[in-house]
Amino acid sequence: MKVWMCGAVALGAVAVSGTASLAGEVSVARGAQVAITSGCHDCHTAGYAETGKIDPALALNGTGLGWQGPWGTTYPANLRLVARDKASEDAFLQYAKTFQARPPMPFANVHAMDESDIRSLYQYIVSLGEAGEHVPEFVPPGQEPKTPYIVIAPPIMPKG
Repeated sequence: MKVWMCGAVALGAVAVSGTASLAGEVSVARGAQVAITSGCHDCHTAGYAETGKIDPALALNGTGLGWQGPWGTTYPANLRLVARDKASEDAFLQYAKTFQARPPMPFANVHAMDESDIRSLYQYIVSLGEAGEHVPEFVPPGQEPKTPYIVIAPPIMPKG
């Protein structure tokens, strides 16, 4: 029992030290890790939520699956286009620290990211290649989207 526990602790220490060695580093590898652990692929990569696998051709290209709530219907942006449009790592960093987005995008989480994480994320996104196509436009409340969508509004809205 003690031998097993010591082995587990040692294995855990190796895993943590491997992750810690990337902390603060700015690199494509770190950006790939940030994209996974920050949940970027969950919405911005088609098929990832269903399989847990990243198709490099689809990685962070956005999707046509909408998210509908009281705000209307939003779509996960094509982050390759966002990175291309910002044209530099510094411009992407500034954008990431200040942009606003409709739900369900947790933009405040991005604002709180460490600078090295954002710079690494930029390098990873740029390394993915061609930018691809735009996702569908925002659909205002009360209008029906032309794409599949998920409703994420609670059945009863709180008063007040």
